[in-house]
Amino acid sequence: MRFNAKDLASLARRPSGCFDKEGKLKICRVVGDEKLIEPRERWCRLKGNLLFLMKNKSSEASEVVILERCWIVEFRSKTNVSIVLKFQSGEPDLYLEAASKPDCESWAVALGEANSEGLQNKIQQLRRLIMEIKEERSSDEAQQFLPSSQADSLGEPQFTSIRRIANEPKLEFSLACKDLVAATRDRKLNTFIQVSVVHPAEHILTRYSSTEIVEGTRDPLFLTGVTFPPEYPIYEETKIKLTVYDVKDKSQDTVRTSVLPDHKEPRADVGRSFLGCTTFRVGDLVKSKEQQLTLTLRTSDGGKTVGTIEVNLVKMGELEDGETDHITTDTQDQKCALVRECTATEGISDKDNLPSLNAVLKNPICKLYRFPTSDNKWMRIREQMAETTLSFHVPKELINLHIKEDMRRNQELKDLGELAPHWDNMRKSVIAHCDQMLSMYQDTLAELGKHTGSSFKSSCSKGEKTLEFIPINLHLQRMHVHSPRLKDALYDVITVGAPAAHFQGFKNGGLRKLLSKFEAERRNTGYQCIYYSPENTAKAKEVLSNINHLQPLISSHADLLLNSASQHSPDSLKNSLKMLSEKTELFVHAFKDQLVRSALLALYTARPGCVLKKPAVPRNSAEEGSDLQHQDHPSQIKRQDSIPHHSEYDEEEWDRVWANVGKSLNCVIAMVDRLLEKDSISSIKEGENDPSAADCKVLRTDGDWYEQLYPLVITLKDCMGEVVTRAKQSMAFVLLQELACGLPQCLMLTLRRDIVFSQALAGLVCGFIIKLHTGLHDQGFLQQLHTVGLLVQYEGLLSTYSEEAGMLEDMAVGISDLQKVMFKVIEAKSEDFLPVITGRREHYVIEVQLPAKMFELLPQEIKEGKLLRMYPVLFNVGINEQQTLAERFGDTTLQENINQENLELLKEYYKLFTEKMPPDCLPHFQEQNDLKGLLENLHQNIQAKKRKNVEIMWLAATICRKLNGVRFTCCKSAKDRTSMSVTLEQCSILRDEHQLHKDFFIRALDCMRSRQTQGALNESDDPETGCLTDNKPTSRHFYPVALLLVSSHLLVVWLILSLALLLAKYQ
Repeated sequence: MRFNAKDLASLARRPSGCFDKEGKLKICRVVGDEKLIEPRERWCRLKGNLLFLMKNKSSEASEVVILERCWIVEFRSKTNVSIVLKFQSGEPDLYLEAASKPDCESWAVALGEANSEGLQNKIQQLRRLIMEIKEERSSDEAQQFLPSSQADSLGEPQFTSIRRIANEPKLEFSLACKDLVAATRDRKLNTFIQVSVVHPAEHILTRYSSTEIVEGTRDPLFLTGVTFPPEYPIYEETKIKLTVYDVKDKSQDTVRTSVLPDHKEPRADVGRSFLGCTTFRVGDLVKSKEQQLTLTLRTSDGGKTVGTIEVNLVKMGELEDGETDHITTDTQDQKCALVRECTATEGISDKDNLPSLNAVLKNPICKLYRFPTSDNKWMRIREQMAETTLSFHVPKELINLHIKEDMRRNQELKDLGELAPHWDNMRKSVIAHCDQMLSMYQDTLAELGKHTGSSFKSSCSKGEKTLEFIPINLHLQRMHVHSPRLKDALYDVITVGAPAAHFQGFKNGGLRKLLSKFEAERRNTGYQCIYYSPENTAKAKEVLSNINHLQPLISSHADLLLNSASQHSPDSLKNSLKMLSEKTELFVHAFKDQLVRSALLALYTARPGCVLKKPAVPRNSAEEGSDLQHQDHPSQIKRQDSIPHHSEYDEEEWDRVWANVGKSLNCVIAMVDRLLEKDSISSIKEGENDPSAADCKVLRTDGDWYEQLYPLVITLKDCMGEVVTRAKQSMAFVLLQELACGLPQCLMLTLRRDIVFSQALAGLVCGFIIKLHTGLHDQGFLQQLHTVGLLVQYEGLLSTYSEEAGMLEDMAVGISDLQKVMFKVIEAKSEDFLPVITGRREHYVIEVQLPAKMFELLPQEIKEGKLLRMYPVLFNVGINEQQTLAERFGDTTLQENINQENLELLKEYYKLFTEKMPPDCLPHFQEQNDLKGLLENLHQNIQAKKRKNVEIMWLAATICRKLNGVRFTCCKSAKDRTSMSVTLEQCSILRDEHQLHKDFFIRALDCMRSRQTQGALNESDDPETGCLTDNKPTSRHFYPVALLLVSSHLLVVWLILSLALLLAKYQ
C-alpha cells in the first residue's frame, strides 16, 4: 500500500477538533510477553483508521499505525490501565498504557471502532435500528391520525411483509440469462450476476450476494440461487438490482469483486467488464402469476439492450402450479430442462420450526442451489450453516460441576482427621495445589460469564486462555435436498476444530502420550505414597459418588416411612418400605469391595501411633451377603466408635459396622410385617363383629405404628452414618495418594483432560439434540436409541507430524472419554430448553428438555427416564502436506493404532445392534449384507496402511449414515480441510443418493466451495481469517483452498527453496 508522506504529515498537524480522539499514552512494542523497550510517553491522535504517534502535541508525527487487520486485547483487572494491539501480519504487538482506567476504556472503544470492520458493524446496527424506529413510528402515527375504527384495524407496518412459513427463508429465487451480447463477436463470455438490494426506507444500494461464474456461453444458467433469511428486512416494496459481469481472469476476480463501488464500471485491468443491469420489485416477483419475471438487461446509460435475465421464484417443499419452463444450457454440451415440479416435504419444515431447536441454533446462513439429475430434472438444495449456543453453555455447565466436585474433594481431604507428620504434610501440599486449581476454574467461569458477542470461538482465538474450554468453530452444516421423484432428505454434519488444549501446547505430546508416561512414573513413587491403580482410584470416586447420592435418598425414604406410619396407612407404608429397602441394599452393596477394607487399614497406619492386631482372614462375599438375612432384634447390633487412633485396630471391625446397616434394615422390615399382620387380623375380627367398623379407618390406641418404628429407623440412620464416615475417609485417603504421587503433573493432566473433554462434549450435545429432533417421527430410530444407543462418528483430518500429532492424541482421549456420557430426555417445565448437565468426572448425565407435545412422541422407555448410551468412534486420515512429511520422514503408527482400535468399537456396536434390533426395523438395516461388506472393506483399508487412504473416511461416513449415527468432521481449526471434506461428501451424496448428473459433479462442487457466491465480503469479514467476535459469520464452506495433496517432487523443491530463503534472511 502506498502513502503520501506529505499528506500524512499535514493531517497529523491539523487542529485538535479534527481528530476522533487524542491524548497522552505510554507506548512500546511487545513480542510475546516481553517488552522490547520501556514504554515511552507519546501524544496520540486518532483519525479514522490512522493512529499518529508524536513526541509531543506540537511535534511532527514519528509513526503512523494503520488500524486494519488487528484486534484489541483489554485487561479485565480494575487496576490495569493498559491495552495491547495485536496484528494479523505477525508484526510486534503495540502496548498502550493510559493514565487511568476510564481513559484506558475510552481508548479501547475508540480504537475498536476505528477500523473498517468496526465501521461496517456500526452502519449495519444503525440501519437495523432506523428500520425498526421507522416501522414503529409509521404504525404509531397512522393510529394517531386515523379514525379509531381504522386505527384499530391498522396493525401492519408501512411496508408490506412477505408471507412465509415460520423459520423458512423470506424469499428465494434462481437466475438465468439469455442472448447476452459480448464486446467482440468471437469472445465466449464468462459471466456472473451481482445481486444488490435497495431498501425502500433508505434508498441505499447494498451488495448482498453473487452467483457462481458460468464459462463459455451467452445463455448462462446459474446453479447458485439467492436466498434471504427469515430475519432479513425485505418487503414487497424492496427493489433488487441484478448486475451482469463478464470475467476475463477468473482467479483475479474472486479477490477483487468485493472492492468495486456499485455506481462505477470496473476498469479493464480489474479482470472483469460490465455487461448490463436491471432492477425489479420483490412484490412484482411474488405476485406474478407464473412466479417468474423476464427482465431486459441494459447498459449503464439505459440505452443499449444486452440480453435478458429470467428470475424464478423458488418455494422448496411446496407444490408449484404452472406450466413447465424449459431453460437450456449448452455447458458441457448438456441440455437440461428446468422443470418446476415439487412434492410436499414430510415434516421437515415442521421439525425446523421448533422452539427447543431454535434455543440451540442461531445465526443461520443459507445458500440455495439447483442441480440437474441424470434424467434431466432439477433438484433443489438448500445448504445451511448455523452457530450453536451450546459452544459456551456446555463448558460453563461443566466447569461449574468441576468446581463443586473439587470443593467437595478438598473438604473430604480436610475431614480425614489427624494424620502422621509425613501424611499431614502431604495433605497440606495437595490441598494447596488443589486450591490453586480451583481458583483457576473459578476465574475461567467468571470470564466466560462476561463473554458477549458471537456464540462460537473463531480459530484465531484458539490460543486464548480464557476460551480454552470452548470448542473451535462449532457449527451445524445441513443440506436439505428436494428431488422431483424422491423423498426430501436432510444430511447433517457437525463441524468443529479438533478438541485439544491449544493454550497448553504440544511440546511434550498430547494426552495419549502424557497419560501413559504419567502412569509409568507413578508406579515408581511407592516410597513416598501408596500406589493405587487407575481402576482403584476410579472405584474410590464411584464409591464417594454413590455415598453422596444414596445417603440423602435413604434418609428421605426413612422419613416417608415414618410419615406413613403416623398416618396408619398400610398401602403407603408398603410403598415406602419397598423404596427404602431398594436404596439401602444398593448402599450396602456399594461397600462390598475389598478396596474399602484395605483403604481403612492404610488410613489407620497413617494415624499418629497405631497398633495392629493379628490380621484376620477376610470373609468372602457369600458370608457378607448373609448378614442381611440373619437378625432377630436390634439389641443384637453392637454400635461402633469412629476409627481408633491410639488403640489396636481390628480388621473385622469394618465388617461388623458395614453389616449393621443390613441388620438394621431387616429389623425395620420385620417390624413392618408384624404391624401389617396385626392390622390385617384385627380388621378381620372387627369386620366379623361389626361390618361397618372394617371400613372405618381410625387411629388405634393399642399400639402406635410410629412409636414402634421410630427407634428402628433412628438406629438404621445411625449405622448408615457411621458407615458413611468411615467409607468417606478411606476413599478420600485413596484419592490423596493419587494426587500426592504426581503433583503437580496430576492436576495439570486433569486440567488438560477437562479442557479437551469440554470441547468434545459441547459438540456431542449439539449433535445429539439435532439428531433427536430430526428423528423424532422415526419410530425405528427411537427404538434403536433406547435399545442399543447412538453411534457418534468423528472424521479426523489431522496429520501425524509436529503439533498436529499432539492434537490427535488429545482428540483421541477426549472422544474416548465421551463413552462415560449418558443422555436422558425430560419434559421441559419452562421456556428454557437448554440442556442440564449433572454428574462427576467419571460419569455425566445430560438432560435434554423437550416441549410437552414433542415429549409425547417418544417411546415409553425414554419417557420413563431410561439413560441413553453413546458409542463414539474416531477415524483419522491426514491429508495435508504435513502428512506427506510424516509418511516419508516420520511415523504414522499413532493414526494406524487409533483407526484399528476404533474399528473394533464400531464392530462391537454393529454386533450389539444385530443382536438387539429386529432385521426389518429400519430401512437402512434391510441390507445387512451391505453393512457387513462395508465393515469388511473398512477393515481391509485400515490393514492396508496405504498413504492418505481417504477411502477410510468415505467408508466410515457411509456406515455411520446407514446406522443412523451422528457425523462429525474435524481438522485443526474446522476451516480448509473440513470445508473441502464436507463439500465433497455433500456432492458425493447428491451423486449416489439423488442422481446428480455426472457431468455436473465438478461444477456442483465448485459452486459449494466458491467464495464468489458469498457476495461482497471483505477478507476480514470471514470468521476464519479475521478475528472479529461480534460479526455474524459467513460460511467457511464456500471458498476454495490450495490443493491438499503435494507430490514428492514438489515437496523436495519446496524444502530446498524454504531452506534457501531462511539462509538468505539470517545472513
